[in-house]
Amino acid sequence: MDQKCAIAALGALAQETRLALFRLLVTCGPTGLPAGTIGERLGVPPSLLSFHLAQLAHAGLVTQRRSSRQLFYSAEYGAMNALLTYLTENCCGRDAVCAPVCNPAACCCTDATGKTAAA
Repeated sequence: MDQKCAIAALGALAQETRLALFRLLVTCGPTGLPAGTIGERLGVPPSLLSFHLAQLAHAGLVTQRRSSRQLFYSAEYGAMNALLTYLTENCCGRDAVCAPVCNPAACCCTDATGKTAAA
């Protein structure tokens, strides 16, 4: 992920409703949820929901598919993982890979027994 895409994704998530919406979709797995169910669960009217979904889709964080007359939305896990990787790329400052979660203490500051090493 490049800086421009990361800024777009972070900007899309930097709003209360969109962050809640994305977190809800992440918990639903790849099958996602119909738009109506998302709106009900979050208490968001359809017109506002469409706006927020469009912002997340524009940033590449959600995908949409049609099934009959319903629109289903799901989190785009590839984009989510790319953003997390971008944010933690050099978190230990030593070209270390801290996947899936950046934990500088575990990568840089502990000895073989797991105790914190003296600085």
